[in-house]
Amino acid sequence: MSTKYTIGVDYGTQSGRAVLVELSSGREVCDHVTPYPHHVIDESLPGSKVALEHDWALQHPDDYLEVLRRSVPAVMQESGVDPELVIGIGIDFTACTMLPVDADLTPLCFKNEYAHQPHSWVKLWKHHAAQPEADAINRIAMERTEDFLPRYGGKISSEWMIAKAWQILNEAPDIYESADLFLEATDWVVARMTGNMVRNSCTAGYKAIWHKQEGYPDKAFFRALDPRLENLMDTKLRGEVVPLGARTGGLSQEMADMMGLHEGIAVASGNVDAHAAVPAVGVVTPGKLVMAMGTSICHMLLGRDEKHIEGMCGVVEDGIIPGLYGYEAGQSAVGDIFEWFVEECLSGEVKAAAAEEGLSVHAWLEREASRLSPGQSGLLALDWWNGNRSVLVDTDLTGLLLGLTLQTKPEEIYRALLEATAFGTRKIVDAFNHGGVPVDALYACGGLPQKNRLLMQIYADVTQREIFIADSKQTPALGAAMFAAVAAGAANGGYATITEAAVSMARVKEETYRPIPEHAAAYEQLYQEYSKLHDYFGRGGNPVMKTLKKLKAEASARSALSM
Repeated sequence: MSTKYTIGVDYGTQSGRAVLVELSSGREVCDHVTPYPHHVIDESLPGSKVALEHDWALQHPDDYLEVLRRSVPAVMQESGVDPELVIGIGIDFTACTMLPVDADLTPLCFKNEYAHQPHSWVKLWKHHAAQPEADAINRIAMERTEDFLPRYGGKISSEWMIAKAWQILNEAPDIYESADLFLEATDWVVARMTGNMVRNSCTAGYKAIWHKQEGYPDKAFFRALDPRLENLMDTKLRGEVVPLGARTGGLSQEMADMMGLHEGIAVASGNVDAHAAVPAVGVVTPGKLVMAMGTSICHMLLGRDEKHIEGMCGVVEDGIIPGLYGYEAGQSAVGDIFEWFVEECLSGEVKAAAAEEGLSVHAWLEREASRLSPGQSGLLALDWWNGNRSVLVDTDLTGLLLGLTLQTKPEEIYRALLEATAFGTRKIVDAFNHGGVPVDALYACGGLPQKNRLLMQIYADVTQREIFIADSKQTPALGAAMFAAVAAGAANGGYATITEAAVSMARVKEETYRPIPEHAAAYEQLYQEYSKLHDYFGRGGNPVMKTLKKLKAEASARSALSM
């Protein structure tokens, strides 16, 4: 029997990539990355002078189709694999990344009459401008003692579907009325590939307050939010919710021709990028926390029961692996913090020194920072440059760096920032353990574990747990390809379940990171100090971060009016 293949397409924040995977071994035959032509839209709309306000983050939906136009044909051409042997395609996406579409599934921003209106565009996951709506959702849900709230750690995020939809209604009611549906971008791309619109259980469960047994919250709750939202779930959120690995339909002739594939191959239901990575590192049982590490971190854990954990992004039955409860938590900025420091804070001397040695600035800083022992920098930071996702669930919190002197070196600050993100992960690990969902080991995937050994050792030391590293550089795409194999089915050369697929296709490196006892002891002291700052600034001891943000917004508004 000929070897079969599937394609996984991973949609990230800055780019999308396609990976062609051999089903018998999980071998990644080849991959191709397509940077989004319009990048993240956070200043003004493409081709116009319409300025965006603070905390906005949009994208152009055609950028997602461009990934299919360029990356899928590229991997087919480079590999030389016969398209007859490709039996399915699956995708994963950042989430909640949502867009309004008309009855033909055309994004409203594609229409001339709406292109100048920001609310007609894709709202990227890190669009935080719906925080007032999220605050109201949480206040009203608490007042009504809604059963769903504890499943999300007590707070619904401004990043998620309901807050974003309500923001559209509040600020652009004409866009709200013109939208036939609000869709996750992953479901929109799947619908474009098949002509069949369905919603996947992962994004519906984690990002849109959908429950496998109970469905969406009842109409009374939405009416309490805003009478205009009463029928939201029956109208703009309508649609069948299907499980992960489901076959949503066959690839249409138009899309098959565009991608160089065969019409009718299986298209799997959409998925969240980080969640797709879990089976790709072989995690299909409880006790193993998977960290998808990049610009941010998504933390995923499996359990046998539904428990309520402080600050978790959600617990969803069958949300990651069928038959188990999937827990999600996260940090809103990790790699983004390191990138900010390199791009905005370094002197020309540091960059010149790195260039003289033929090193990237990150590699130079990592080397210099690795010469320091824990605590030697005299610095401590709070990792809230993009707010706090877990466990405080507050996008209005900001970063803090403590202990600076005139002798502070760049590598010391760099190490303090690495450590801060590790402390943030330790907070999440502790929350799961205290809530009765144990974490025995950590698994890491994404770009950061492949690039920064110091970072991974610090995480092992701070969390006091062994860390296993994915052998794939494109782990979410590998996971998407695995779910595509399930959608294709065993009879067609795929797999009957994702657990079976993981046995053959998942891979981790032989080398692991183990805690260094003396480092772990030093970091335990620093972590206790981090925890004091975490609670003081994050739990109401001092609201100065929010005060500063408010003053900034007021000053910006005055400046805009005076121009």
